[in-house]
Amino acid sequence: MGQVSVVNPSGLKMLAANYLHDVDLTPIDEAWEIAVSVHSGGKHFSGEPYLLHALEVASTLASMHLDLDTILAGLLHGSLKNGVPFETLEKKFGKDVAYIVHGTTKITNVQYNNRLASQAENVRKMLLAMAKDIRVLLVRLIDRLQDMLLLDLVDRQKQIDVARETMDLFAPLASRLGIDWLKRQLEDYSFKFLYPAEFEDLSTKLESSITARQSYVDEVIAILYDKLHEGNVHPTRILGRPKHLYSIYKKLMAQNIPLERVYDKVAFRVIVENVNHCYEALGIIHANWSPVPGRIKDFISVPKTNNYQSMHTTVAGPRNHFIEIQIRTEEMDLVAQEGVAAHWAYKEDQKVNEKDARLFKDLKKLVNSLQDVEDSREFLESLRGELHDPEVYALTPTGEVKELPAQSCPIDFAYAIHTEVGNRCAGAKVNGRLVPLKYELQNGDIVEIITSPSQLPRRGWLDMVKTSRARARIRSWIRREERDKAFLLGREICERELKKHNMTLKRLVKSGHIKILFRSLRCNSLDDMLVKVGSGAITIDSLVKALDPPEMRKEQEPTPSEMTPAQLAEAMVAHQRTDSNRGGSAISIDGIDDMLAKVSLCCNPVPGDPIVGFITTGRGVSVHKANCTNLLSSDPHRWIEVFWNNPESQSYRAEIQVTAENSRGIFAEISSAIGADTASIIEISAHITPEDRAEFNIVLEIKDLDHLQLILKHLRQMEGVISVRRH
Repeated sequence: MGQVSVVNPSGLKMLAANYLHDVDLTPIDEAWEIAVSVHSGGKHFSGEPYLLHALEVASTLASMHLDLDTILAGLLHGSLKNGVPFETLEKKFGKDVAYIVHGTTKITNVQYNNRLASQAENVRKMLLAMAKDIRVLLVRLIDRLQDMLLLDLVDRQKQIDVARETMDLFAPLASRLGIDWLKRQLEDYSFKFLYPAEFEDLSTKLESSITARQSYVDEVIAILYDKLHEGNVHPTRILGRPKHLYSIYKKLMAQNIPLERVYDKVAFRVIVENVNHCYEALGIIHANWSPVPGRIKDFISVPKTNNYQSMHTTVAGPRNHFIEIQIRTEEMDLVAQEGVAAHWAYKEDQKVNEKDARLFKDLKKLVNSLQDVEDSREFLESLRGELHDPEVYALTPTGEVKELPAQSCPIDFAYAIHTEVGNRCAGAKVNGRLVPLKYELQNGDIVEIITSPSQLPRRGWLDMVKTSRARARIRSWIRREERDKAFLLGREICERELKKHNMTLKRLVKSGHIKILFRSLRCNSLDDMLVKVGSGAITIDSLVKALDPPEMRKEQEPTPSEMTPAQLAEAMVAHQRTDSNRGGSAISIDGIDDMLAKVSLCCNPVPGDPIVGFITTGRGVSVHKANCTNLLSSDPHRWIEVFWNNPESQSYRAEIQVTAENSRGIFAEISSAIGADTASIIEISAHITPEDRAEFNIVLEIKDLDHLQLILKHLRQMEGVISVRRH
């Protein structure tokens, strides 16, 4: 679509008058007066006058035939942050104009920790406003387009920052609204500034072949007309449009091929009278040229979420060059080019058609899906993922289409239905057949999700899912679970340390002394303190110091910082041996603390081993043997005493290495001896050493240290066994 540039408000009014018949346009003059009063002398970030920028934005909106409120908002955008009160705009132009201008205004009066946080909050604000009135996004998109036109005037880093945000956010949003010309321009301008050398090289090569390419386009269009007329289909138009630079560049990168091998540099568009002719034209084209398998897409019967409808096919055309052909009606073509702007309901009391209603509903679902994502980086990553170009169209058993990125799995599909369906996803049937959750969905798959009340999200799912929605929901659940774990662990630790001071949390809160602890530890509330202690953000050493001021501490007692890690571990183990009151207040491996304390796989301690706990970030306590090298190289401030309580109720892993003579039946004898001691073999591997000895690495399931030592004793007594040791 072409843009109309004007440099005075009378030209803007002429543009608007071309289609806003019988509409009073004097508000444009009033808006211009306000714009002049606040922007005179003001500069756009490019150095150009801001007033001219505002006029260009309003003019482009008018060239898109948008309603008067949208044009006024384009002219007034930026006025709020320059001192015009919201109430003034509302009184002069109505609440809609005031709301759109407010929605397009960046947050500048709040200080954020970094640029990423500032960007995330401004995007979040825009999306929330967009969910209420889509015109907020239309103004922001045209504002960004005008920014891109002036990007040559700024420094290189500014070019990269603006172009990256445009490519990742604004171009996909234009696509989501179905405004194809705007999406293409935003992508090409971003491509130009993000990859200037590649842009220049590709532009030059395409320019040099323009004559040959145009000749081929004319040839194909003539053949298409002839073949379609022979089949009694009379297209109203056939167009051959060169694909925009960035789409060609993406194909070069994805397929790792030179430009000469990209045959579908031109997309042909066949415009016919009605839907029946679309399908008839497709049949005629396929009868004359062989279609490429997997490249036929019917977006007429199943439109995209942005209301795009068209029939797509790629065929081996004249001279065996692959060409992409799109077949659609005039109405479909208008929607494909202008998107939501082609059939915008200008007034609140006008009925929104069914297609628009679905688009607005999907955009609101997009906003809602990101509401709970607090981390700035994760929010922006999730948004980029939500705005993907779908490549897989799978269906629910009731026929509802879900659009997903390539390589999506049933878990992605489950979260696309609802968060709870995703969280409880225990299995899936695809086309009536049970499939693993890592199954790669294909176009047209009918997917039935099997849920279970006992199923919960797993961290491993993060490696399987492709949609940001699924990833954000899984991370959110894991964070809540980790916070709950940290809260319980923090309460255990605090109660134990307070007990040493003849105090309890309840008494500390009741006396009001808890506020002193909050100030010392920089916490906002009791829950905040307990979570920070349980997650390791507040170390036990810091907690002890806050409870026991330095002047009260006995000088002769060495502090953890004065001990070596090995000495500290030994001291903690010694205290465990002498502590007779550990029931209830100690961190144990069973009971409630099953979910808090987990045996570390690096050293596999078993009941009877001297142990020390390490507070992991958000995952409870990792229990290590006191002499574990991983423990001794970690931060001692995050160590905690742990005890073996009621170990009889559980079994534990232990790894041993057995070296024996390489004789027939030795493996069977070793297995038999282990079984006789009521232990289970979980894993086993074996190899022959250069000295012709058999070496076995065996992972056992045992009850405790005594049980393990009994097994080791019996193995050492076996004939043919040379050595047995525990890993």
